Amino acid sequence: MNASVPLISLPGGRLLIPADEVTSLLRNLASGWLHSVYSGEAELDPGTTLGLAGVLMELADQIDVECIAFMPVQDEAHG
Repeated sequence: MNASVPLISLPGGRLLIPADEVTSLLRNLASGWLHSVYSGEAELDPGTTLGLAGVLMELADQIDVECIAFMPVQDEAHG
């Protein structure tokens, strides 16, 4: 699988990745784990796998909420 992920280089060599790319990755990983449980192909205990998938989904949701809260509010009259 080839994927292009936009990276932003900062002074000092640090790299940033857009939050929507991170949350998409987390949700896709969780989705794969859920699929493996429901198809009977989970490598780990199904309960553990479901729990891990739930944690990833919650983390993705939390990142989304924090990013939304960080966004500036636009003035409806001028927006």
